[in-house]
Amino acid sequence: MTPQHLSALHHAAFKTERPWAACEFESLLTSAYVTLYAVPQGFALARTVAGESELLTLAVDPAHQRQGIGRTLTMEWLAAIAPVADTAFLEVAADNNAAHALYLSLGFSEIARRSAYYARKNAAPADAIVLRRDITSGDSGLHMPESG
Repeated sequence: MTPQHLSALHHAAFKTERPWAACEFESLLTSAYVTLYAVPQGFALARTVAGESELLTLAVDPAHQRQGIGRTLTMEWLAAIAPVADTAFLEVAADNNAAHALYLSLGFSEIARRSAYYARKNAAPADAIVLRRDITSGDSGLHMPESG
């Protein structure tokens, strides 16, 4: 996917937020620490460094949402980082119930909240929920932490 395609897809998926510009994607993709996971209907972009990986953004074309693409991309990211990262992080808008439920189902836990983090067009900003997940060696993204 080109930076222009990523930007267009991001814009379609996040209509109420400021979409990322093609130049922003281009800049991120030049970093040795950033990895793109993509299918024609969506993508995930993550940065992995010093034993930690952060999901920077995940976007799925609205016409293809709720079909498991976000789950597949997230699991691909988790499996790819297992050899090099101990911890995965991400932020999700507090009002994005579907994404929040997805990440919780994959073993992420809430660790913090960032007030008014996501600026919105014609609406009040949304809080970000910061999520964390431990990664185990050989993790396929399916390993669920034991409840204790």
